[in-house]
Amino acid sequence: MTVRQATRPAAVLAALLAVLVLPGPALAAAPDPETACTAGTGPYQRELEAHLHRKVDGVQSPGDCAAVRAFQRAHRIAPADGYAGLATFRMMTAVAARPNPNAAGRCPVDEDRVACVDLDRQLLWVQEGRRVVFAPVPVRTGRDDQETRTGRHEIYWRHKDHVSTLYPDSPMPYAQFFDGGQALHGRYGDLYAHGGSAGCVNLSLADAERLWNLLTEGDAVYVWGTKPGTEG
Repeated sequence: MTVRQATRPAAVLAALLAVLVLPGPALAAAPDPETACTAGTGPYQRELEAHLHRKVDGVQSPGDCAAVRAFQRAHRIAPADGYAGLATFRMMTAVAARPNPNAAGRCPVDEDRVACVDLDRQLLWVQEGRRVVFAPVPVRTGRDDQETRTGRHEIYWRHKDHVSTLYPDSPMPYAQFFDGGQALHGRYGDLYAHGGSAGCVNLSLADAERLWNLLTEGDAVYVWGTKPGTEG
């Protein structure tokens, strides 16, 4: 065997390696999800811009979109697309109220526990005296002509897996009844569909479950204000 024949496999291997490392056209980079926010201007654009300390001009920009989307992700709003819609606005209202939800003094300050339902802002929280024991969360209350009844009420019956006897195919999970068939309860799907409830105070399932674990029969529910879009 000659020296040339012995070195041929090594030469072939070196040639193959050279082909593998030769520079070629760069692969197209995957789109950066943080720069792909393209939602347009939403109906609550100005309110979200102010809350997020953006320039308040009512016109969506890529920076506005990214900021709104980050807020949505932080508060588990789906879809987190950067659009300043109703669900995002309602959550923004709840977050803004958390430092002092009863600043206006509309909900009575009792020694006992009170579930406070603010129809104006579509919020619910629970306080014991001046101490908030359940931070404000967004709710959906009664639509026009079926408004949630205002005033002081009391939880008189609870049913964890209740289904409405008035409306077909209407589950009312974690139902806590406080006045003539009106209840605090969870809602499957879109909390804000159809413009309002039939008088109940609807919460997300997660919030309704937490509220169920806090309240009991005999606890007070105090409702005041007017839901936006209703005559009160």
